[in-house]
Amino acid sequence: MHAVKGVVAAGHPRTAEAGAEALRAGGNAVDAAVAAVLMSFVAESPLTGPGAGGFMLVHTAGGADHLLDFFVAAPGHGAGGRAPGDLTPVDVTFAEGAVQQFNVGPSSVGAYGTTVGVAQALERFGTLSLADLTAAPARAAREGVEVVPMQGFLFQVLEPIFRSTPECEAIYAPGGTLLEAGDAIRLPELGELLDRLGAEGPGFLYDGDVAAACSDWVLARGGMLTRDDLARYEVVEREPARVSYHGREVLTNPPPSSGGILVADALGILERLERPHGAAVVAEVIASTNRARDADFLEGLGSDGYLERFLAEEALDSVATEVRSRLGSTTHIAVMDADGACVSVTCSNGSCSGVVVPGTGMHLNNMLGEQDLNPLGFHQHPPGARVPSMMAPTVVLRDGRAEIGLGSAGSNRIRSAILQTVLAVVDGGAHAEAAVTAPRLHVEGRELDAEPGIDPGALDELEAKGWTVRRWEEENLFFGGVQAVARDRETGELTGAGDPRRGGAAVTVDG
Repeated sequence: MHAVKGVVAAGHPRTAEAGAEALRAGGNAVDAAVAAVLMSFVAESPLTGPGAGGFMLVHTAGGADHLLDFFVAAPGHGAGGRAPGDLTPVDVTFAEGAVQQFNVGPSSVGAYGTTVGVAQALERFGTLSLADLTAAPARAAREGVEVVPMQGFLFQVLEPIFRSTPECEAIYAPGGTLLEAGDAIRLPELGELLDRLGAEGPGFLYDGDVAAACSDWVLARGGMLTRDDLARYEVVEREPARVSYHGREVLTNPPPSSGGILVADALGILERLERPHGAAVVAEVIASTNRARDADFLEGLGSDGYLERFLAEEALDSVATEVRSRLGSTTHIAVMDADGACVSVTCSNGSCSGVVVPGTGMHLNNMLGEQDLNPLGFHQHPPGARVPSMMAPTVVLRDGRAEIGLGSAGSNRIRSAILQTVLAVVDGGAHAEAAVTAPRLHVEGRELDAEPGIDPGALDELEAKGWTVRRWEEENLFFGGVQAVARDRETGELTGAGDPRRGGAAVTVDG
């Protein structure tokens, strides 16, 4: 086996290649992850960008684990009792019969965190400078990046949002015609922002002229984002959620986000059930964890010690007993380097808000309008509180060494996509590509969506129990977009995979 420097998996070929270039330049996994995030601002707009938020899980070569939370915070500091304006509802159609409503516009915008998050990660754990990593994406933004086929489909899906404001329409439908596969998307103002970011750092986005422009634009149109919200924004380091599964330690995103602990909950239940885990068992377990996401769960996410209470062994045993008796979204980047470091980072603009602030390069998030993230109602979070997220960057350790780094896009499908990919590697011994491309299912209540290849006998079994089963004719981005890297348990070989459902790619860098 030839030596490698590392492997990068991402949601777009240009994003993955940017991370690979950082490895070739002598950078480590964090350098590569930050380089990829910055390129994703250009190549994977509008799903991420400097107006987005995210999480980065770092497992260092020395064995330390760090979870950096730079997700979107609820706005409203210093708003003086101002009430938010109306959200703009938009129906997004993934396929016939699969429609999800998103809410956009200025009132959907929260305080963003991606630039300060990656800057701090680079300063703490990287070896290259921010200026080293911004030049390539800045150039790409000015010169243009080709719209790949999957991105062209995504643009069609999001077209109602793009056309919700003239500023957004000018980017994605210049001259009135929606960009499609083979066209080039150019973002010159974003290029200027990236050049500035490399030269100055992220401060101008939080207490400088761009912060003021974003706040003023949003407030003037009924939103709640104040200058005080941005000036107060901070990256928060959290202890990763941890759960044991099949001789591994699985690290993932802790509260106040919800996706990670639901993944951990499912793995904890499966650990107590006899293997192998067929599709019907996995579906029942996902349904069980879904039921845990009630009002008490959502209110408890922000309280001290909730992770430990939720994952307490007696709670898992009671849920596992229930399952036994019944049995008979975003963009992600994963990097692993040769020294053993692993980084899993998920960033999201939501479905994007359509709010593009002229002259800044900022397309802002719509996290306050995402129904999956606000199940108890919109605008319920106090100013400064992190909006709960389904995003769950995950690292699986075997004997203290990273075996898998992964995460997913896909809103409410994130947790099921991550769970099934982990099972494919740990239980099935699959390399990253086979695990990512394996057929998936997703569960909501007693309804199940299944891609081709899911065991038809298991689907028939669930239908006999009263489940509603929808059999899809082909794979679809509805089922998430997992990017994963893995180290073979026997040979140490590094593999990576970008999810074809979302046009992902992986690049292995030779040593």
